[in-house]
This record gives sequence, C-alpha cells and structure tokens, in this order.
Amino acid sequence: MRSQGCGTLAVLEQNEAGIVLLRSFDWNDGLFDVTWSENNENVLITCSGDGSLQIWDMAKTKGPLQVYKEHTLEAYSVDWSQTRGEQLVVSGSWDQTAKLWDPAVGKSLCTFKGHEGVIYSTIWSPHIPGCFASASGDQTLRIWDVKTPGVKLVIPAHQAEVLSCDWCKYDENLLVTGAVDCSLKGWDLRNIRQPVFVLLGHTYAIRRVKFSPFHATILASCSYDFTVRFWDFSKPNPLLETVEHHTEFTCGLDLSLHKRGQYEMFF
Repeated sequence: MRSQGCGTLAVLEQNEAGIVLLRSFDWNDGLFDVTWSENNENVLITCSGDGSLQIWDMAKTKGPLQVYKEHTLEAYSVDWSQTRGEQLVVSGSWDQTAKLWDPAVGKSLCTFKGHEGVIYSTIWSPHIPGCFASASGDQTLRIWDVKTPGVKLVIPAHQAEVLSCDWCKYDENLLVTGAVDCSLKGWDLRNIRQPVFVLLGHTYAIRRVKFSPFHATILASCSYDFTVRFWDFSKPNPLLETVEHHTEFTCGLDLSLHKRGQYEMFF
C-alpha cells in the first residue's frame, strides 16, 4: 500500500512565548522520519513514502537541497551518525533494505540486505563508529557494521513485528526494542539468549522507544494506546509514570539532550 497525500517538515522552537514555528517545508509525499545533521545546525534529512531522502537547510526559504531516491518502497527511518569522525546517514525501508549514505555524495555507499520484512527503525550506535541497529517486521533486531556487507548479529527479539529500537547512551552492549506485542525488551549483545529485562504495561503496539540521555536505566516509550510511559528497568516496579495527554495514536517520541525531563511527543 502506497502512502497518500503530502508531508510537511515543521521546525519548531520553544521560548518564553511557547512553541514557535521557525520554518516549514512541504514534500509531495508523507514524511515518516527526520534527523538533524551532526555538523551543521541548519541541516536536516527526512525520509518519505516515495522511497526518497530529502536534505533541507533551514537557512534557505525553499528546498530540498538534495533528493536521494534509491529505495523502491517507503523509506521509514533515517538517522545521522553521532560518533565523531564520521558523517554518515543510515536509512531503513519497507523494501527490506538499509542504505548507507554520505550526505556529500549523490548516491548510497552501500546497501544492507538480510531482513525478511519491513524495516521500521535504523539507529546508529552512539559508542561504536560505523555500527547501527535495525528493527523489522520479521521479528528481529539486527546489528550491522558498515565495514562488512553482511549482518553482524541477528536477535530474534519478539514473536511479533519489532517497530522500534534504541541504544543505551551509557552501555555500548545494551539496546531496547519495542514491538506489536506491547512489550519492551532489553538486549545485552554479549548474551542474546534471553532479554535482560522485559517491560509490560502498554495495551497496544509500541511505536517508539528512547533511552534517557541522562540516566543509564531510564527510558521512555509511546504507543498506539495513546500513552507515553517512563520506565526505570533497574527498579522492582519499573513503571515510573504514564502520560495520557493524547487522544490519538502516539507515533513519535524524543528526549531533550539539553534539559533533564523534557521530552517531545508526536502523533
């Protein structure tokens, strides 16, 4: 099924007056994900339902600067590497492939194949250069190294589609997955036979999960059950808070790198 309609990239700023729209860009298909450049505060990359990636510059009134069209189905995830010394972007698509990009080059550097279902999430390791994770409808979490074309590690994470994954900011071996089975699971890459934690409480599919940038054991998740939940997997009762502000599916979530306790939700 192809996505219908147009997409809008809205760049917002929070100040004393509240949330202010700084810039808005339109695209001719739905936009599914966005990532900031790690070397230019004005540059962003989005991915869309037509399988393309778009590079935008907030300093320009029109855009995009570049469009990269290689995925054959919806491009659903995009992430800019956070490790020093490399400026690489990874995208994941419903065509079951992940692609590696250098934004300065007009074509992909490499295509990673192996998933047997839709790729919903591709996330760079914040610790290991050239290493990223992908979550898929084939029920697996996979770890990849850009220096080798094949998959490095396959984790049968859930008995349901895996919609989201994230790396712990304080432990290079720890990741979390969120799935259609309503559960969050933590995975230690040194021993993948069973999860190191399982968090239950959501009543519909978990759409996005993010580790805290300030606490090694705290994470947040959002779900099609309209809620956002905060967890501390080190505690006997791990659920810290449930936020029920939304009246529709909660599809996106991120945590501020600058202010403790500040987060954004998208629906």
